[in-house]
This record gives sequence, structure tokens and C-alpha cells, in this order.
Amino acid sequence: MEHPEKVLIVDYSGQVLTLWLNRPHLRNALNEELIARLTQALLEVSESVSLVIIRGMGKAFCAGADLNYMERMSRYTDEENLADALRLEALFAAVQAVHCPVLVIAHGAVMGGANGLLAAADLVAAADDTVFAFSEVRLGIVPAVISPYVLRRMKPAAARELMLTGRRFNAKEAYEAGLVTKLISGDAIDTGIQAIADTFAEASPAAVARCKRLINHVESHRESEHLPQHTARVIADARASAEGREGLLAFLQKRKPDWNNTTQP
Repeated sequence: MEHPEKVLIVDYSGQVLTLWLNRPHLRNALNEELIARLTQALLEVSESVSLVIIRGMGKAFCAGADLNYMERMSRYTDEENLADALRLEALFAAVQAVHCPVLVIAHGAVMGGANGLLAAADLVAAADDTVFAFSEVRLGIVPAVISPYVLRRMKPAAARELMLTGRRFNAKEAYEAGLVTKLISGDAIDTGIQAIADTFAEASPAAVARCKRLINHVESHRESEHLPQHTARVIADARASAEGREGLLAFLQKRKPDWNNTTQP
């Protein structure tokens, strides 16, 4: 069994945190250690971080579940299977709960449950030669844990067809279906990542965090009769906040805002 510290590399560069899946010899396939370590790292993201990037070392982002892991699962009791599935759900929930934007960079292959990481993220950039598959049905199982995230993100008809057939699909299809938000030439990934990071540098980190909380709340309370009151309260608080006042003043004074002088949300 691998040591947990080896399956994930945590790399800070200023306010950007990059989490590298680090099992390249197995195409970064998910196992208990990687799931646990990645979940922990996401839950511990510092408030000083303005962008989290999840990437994979080697030739593929993630090939789904590790074969040895799957073999162990085949011997689990019903209770053990349920507990294991809930740990996987906790990983995707942790991706969505990070206070700042989460960007997944896909390349090579994204198979099975790995698509849950993409679906739970805020943005997904994929190399244009990446191959995807919801391969579960071809293994006699179903993409159950990732389904709420996938169905919330992708066009319903496309998600239904791809999940039911389990067939492989390319990056263009993933983009058109909504799983991927940006396509990048395979030889220009680092340049593409920097361009995305630069777009966030223009915005207030506190306002972006506030906006992410708003998006998550609206998505989960669409039918609530209290939603209009909530959204009105959010904009009222944002207008009165330090970043709101600084942003408006900078606009009126025709200068760039100084977000360093505003408080965190």
C-alpha cells in the first residue's frame, strides 16, 4: 500500500494551489489513499488561496478506479461498500465546497469516477486530444455517486446517452455537452492555465468566494420560496462590503481596484 503523502503533490505558487494526482504509473487511478488525501487537502484549503487547480502527473489525468482497489471492493460487505461510496461522495462534495474556484485540467484520459472531479469543479480545461468515458455500465456497475454532479453540469440528453452507453467520447463532445468549459491545445496546457489564472487576478478574491457561495446556494435552493429574499440580502451585503466599496470607487475613479485593502468575506 502506498504512503498517502506520495499519491498527491501539494504545490503552492503565490495564491494558487495546485494538487497533483501522483500515480502516473497507474494513470493516476483512484484508490483509498488518493481519495482520502485529496479530500483532506481540499478541506484544508487556506483562505489565502484564490484558485485551486487539480492536475494529473504523467500521460493521463485519471483512469478511474485502480484495479486492485476494485478487486478489494468486490470482497466488501454491504456496509463496507456503502461506507466506501460515501467517502467518494465526500471527495466530490469537498471539491464543490472549496471557498475559491476549483479548476480541473484534464489530459490523456478521464474515465469512470474521475469525471466526478470534473463535474464538481467550477471550471474544466481539457487538452483537445483527451478521451473521456462514463465506463461504469461496461463494468456491470453504474455511475451513481457522480450522477448528481454530472447531471447538474451536462446537457441532459448528452449525459443520458453517454452514461447509458459507457462509450468513449472526445474533448469536443465533452465541451459541447458542458462537461468541459475550455479546450486547450495539448502542447499549450501551461499557457492556457496561466491565461485562466490571470482572469481571476482581475477580480476581488473575496467577491469571487462570495459569488461561489451564492451559486452553490441557488443551485440547491431553486424551488425555495425564500430564494428571492436570500439573493437580495447577498447583493445588499456585497454592496456594503469593503470589496464592493473599493470596486465601485475604482470604477468611478477610472483606476484598477486595490483588493489588498479589502477584507476577506
